Amino acid sequence: MARGNQRDKAREKNQKAAASVKSKNSMSGTEYQREKEKVAAIMLAKQKAAEEKKAAGGGAGNK
Repeated sequence: MARGNQRDKAREKNQKAAASVKSKNSMSGTEYQREKEKVAAIMLAKQKAAEEKKAAGGGAGNK
């Protein structure tokens, strides 16, 4: 019984660490698909804006 407190402290520490670890996706299929489409639309808008800026001569140059 001498290790009881040590075991409890270790368990608390491990539970705290496990709680801070990023979990897997908790969205349903339709929610996940909607989020993907939203992000894709944002990226397309950014790409279009960058291409327009580049076509206007405001680009920083090619890498």
